[in-house]
Amino acid sequence: MSLGFCGAHRTGKTTLAEIIAARTGKPFVQTNTSDIFRQNGLNPALPLNFKARIDVQKQILLSYEDIWRCQSGSFITDRTPIDLMAYTLADIQGATEVDFDELGRYMKRCFEVTNEYFDVLIILQPGIDLMPAEGKAALSRAYIEHLNSLILGLCYDERIECNVICIKREMTDLDARANKILNMELSVKRSP
Repeated sequence: MSLGFCGAHRTGKTTLAEIIAARTGKPFVQTNTSDIFRQNGLNPALPLNFKARIDVQKQILLSYEDIWRCQSGSFITDRTPIDLMAYTLADIQGATEVDFDELGRYMKRCFEVTNEYFDVLIILQPGIDLMPAEGKAALSRAYIEHLNSLILGLCYDERIECNVICIKREMTDLDARANKILNMELSVKRSP
């Protein structure tokens, strides 16, 4: 059973995914978004226009698909296409010029990839102390909350076919988070 961690940056996805992988013996498959931004001469901490954002997000999705396709069985990873959709949508403001056909195709593909590779999505909400890191997106509480709201909505979209577990924001202790995930009832379908 493959698990994907969803959430804004700096919520502890990678750390918790590594812990769950170690405790279950499932392979941890780390994603790397920062390198793709760098290769494109972009800074993930700065806003992007729609064309630049969707172009880099498509590249990221393709790189993730390549990584996940190579797995021979169940795995655990620290990001999902849900995160990619949220970051794309977060850059859209009232005056943003958006190619809605391209956005629709991209989102459709993100939902397909999510359903193809994941049995369970684990949402990590903001709660832990924010720590800056080189090459990461903007360390703004408002931006992180915006992303969290988008991720919650996307995970409970009717196009999602896998189970969804949401870790409450007040649960910040790593052991408590890990135990919640390890003890979850995977057979219970998500509820909005």
